[in-house]
Amino acid sequence: MINIIRGTLYFVTLCLIQVLVLNNIHFLRLATPLLYVYFIIKLPVGYSPVQTLFLSFLMGIMIDILSNTPGMHVAACTLVGFIRPKMIRLFKRENLPDNIAPSFSSFSYGSFVRFAITLVAIHHLSLFLIESLALFDILYFSIRFIAGVLTTIILIIIVETFHKTPKRGGD
Repeated sequence: MINIIRGTLYFVTLCLIQVLVLNNIHFLRLATPLLYVYFIIKLPVGYSPVQTLFLSFLMGIMIDILSNTPGMHVAACTLVGFIRPKMIRLFKRENLPDNIAPSFSSFSYGSFVRFAITLVAIHHLSLFLIESLALFDILYFSIRFIAGVLTTIILIIIVETFHKTPKRGGD
């Protein structure tokens, strides 16, 4: 029950922070941090692929509705939700308890950062490709992609540094 309440609070908080604050930040008109991807990264390892896909889709549709974007975030989040279980197996080869969420302590610092960078890069690449619908200006696209990934990863590392991992999991 505690995990459900915690997950709901993360979902609502990250949605509100993204829509009310971060969507209005555009570093040099290139980089907008997309912190809501952190919700998908932090889903517990034991969630089934269907649960992960559903929650990823739900996060994407909420961002789309609140940001007035036509399905771009849904597509990107659903793709990340689909790929996430494979990335967990790739970056953390040993079995983890089902109620553990990816973090600096459950993964190593380096594994977590690589895991987060991979998912954020996949998310941003798919989002920006859908948004532009073509690679008409590959240099602008590349700079925007790299700047977006860097700002999002920096924010995720900052949040993860201050995030307290619970000592024991509960349902």
